[in-house]
Order: sequence, then C-alpha cells, then structure tokens
Amino acid sequence: MLPRLDSIKQARTKIGVTQKQLAKMTGVSTSMINQIESGRSQPSYETAKRLFDSLATLEGRADPNKAGDICSKEIVKLKPTDSLHDAIHRMQKMSISQIPIFNGAEPVGIITEDGVVKHLADSDESSWKRIQLADVMEPTPPIIDHQTPARALVPLVRYSKCILVTKARKIIGIITASDTLKMLE
Repeated sequence: MLPRLDSIKQARTKIGVTQKQLAKMTGVSTSMINQIESGRSQPSYETAKRLFDSLATLEGRADPNKAGDICSKEIVKLKPTDSLHDAIHRMQKMSISQIPIFNGAEPVGIITEDGVVKHLADSDESSWKRIQLADVMEPTPPIIDHQTPARALVPLVRYSKCILVTKARKIIGIITASDTLKMLE
C-alpha cells in the first residue's frame, strides 16, 4: 500500500527536490508530476510507486540518522515463562512501558502497559504470579535493520510502540517513542 498521492509535494519540498529533478529520477515528465501534485491527474500504480520509492531514497540520503544510531542498546527482556507479576515489577523498577519477550535469542512477543492493565482487570492480584507471559503477551514488535533511515521509524513507533533493531540477523537494540526524540537533538 502506498502513501496518499497528496503527500508527494510535501515529501518533495521537505527534502528540497524540484519537480524537474524528481521527473528526471523517475522517468516521469515534469508536467505529469505537476498534474499529480495538483490533483488533476491520477498516476498508474507503477508510476506512483516509482515516485514514492525515489522520494524515500532521497529522504534516506538527507537523513544521516539511522535506526542503529538512535536505538537503546540495552534491551530489558523477559521470557515466556516469566509471570505477569515479574513484568509488572520490572516495568515499575525500570520505568518502562513495554518489554520484549525472548525465547533464548529469538523475540516471540511483547508485554505492554496496556496489555498488563487489560489482564489486571480480568484477574485478581493472587493470580498474577501464576499467569505466564506466554499466555498474555502480544505479537512480536516489528524488526528492522540498523541501517533503516530514522525518519521512517516515527510512523512505525506510533503504531507499534516499539521496534527491535537487527544487525547481521542479531537483535542489537530497541526503539521506543522516547528514542525517536533523539532525532531532534
């Protein structure tokens, strides 16, 4: 699924590219780009994809920050066999709102504050030590490469609350909403 067509002009001007430059990169006429941006023309899917791919490439070049630069390297982890009580205690102690669940080196899910609150409402305190995270965890968060441009992460973090970062197929960090604020520094 592609972004909305009306975002082309905004993305293009944000990275400082003219219609003529974008046209040259994509093989689309300057006139056609003008018509697309003004809403007078609907491009084919292939043309729209070329435009968005080119803009993403240019944006990646313009953004020196990569996922590996802004991720937190120390990942607080829990196991599927840990209890809901363990998760609550760890979140309070570390002042964090989500913890990835790992089975060995493999991420298998996540427990979030929202998920904890939902399960607290459905159970009493005496059962929290018996409830295993495997039974209440949410699906694994998105996993991205350490070279992913940081600007691409903001919409993903808004949707999923955290992202795991890999390098050479090994999890090396985690990105949360607060980590995206590092891009402003």
